Amino acid sequence: MSVALTSTTVLTRHLETPSRAVRKIEVSVDLTKTGKIALGYILHGALDRLLIPPLQTPCRRDGLWRHTCFESFIGVENSPAYFEFNFSPSAEWAAYAFRGYRDGGPIENDDLDPKIVVRREVETLDLSAVIRLDRLPAIQSDATLRLGLSAVIEESDGRLSYWALRHPPGKPDFHHSDAFALEIQRPVDGVNSIAYTGKS
Repeated sequence: MSVALTSTTVLTRHLETPSRAVRKIEVSVDLTKTGKIALGYILHGALDRLLIPPLQTPCRRDGLWRHTCFESFIGVENSPAYFEFNFSPSAEWAAYAFRGYRDGGPIENDDLDPKIVVRREVETLDLSAVIRLDRLPAIQSDATLRLGLSAVIEESDGRLSYWALRHPPGKPDFHHSDAFALEIQRPVDGVNSIAYTGKS
């Protein structure tokens, strides 16, 4: 499947991490003409059975993945390097750069502020965020990108469930290259496309 500029997909839950509250998590991906990736996560379920961090003043904060958090991983085709973004419903965020599998650390750059917007209804939690590709080092304007989209959801009893486009064998691991299942092609002629590279 290949869709020009915009793609919407559904995350799948890791089979070893059950959830009694979440029905579905959808993610939309929009590659803008100005080189931004606009992400929209929509969680459908019994929100009153989830632990959702309350809104805070937006800022960088580590450890967001320990609680309810939406995530995006961005790699470049034929390179082991990648970036990780964490978006909390609190409007806090984090960004990390890796040279290879789990080999890296935080990016301390407030210019990466993803402008998180959160909307909450009775049975939906909607979070949008924007990633500025031009502020990420080592990503060329014509690079083919590979994205991993994921979420960690915490329920009221402290149970965590893990959701992703694709899960590699074994325990939940969003950093695994198999999880980078959405491809964004940015050819030099200016025609962009987003393609899902396989079944979850």
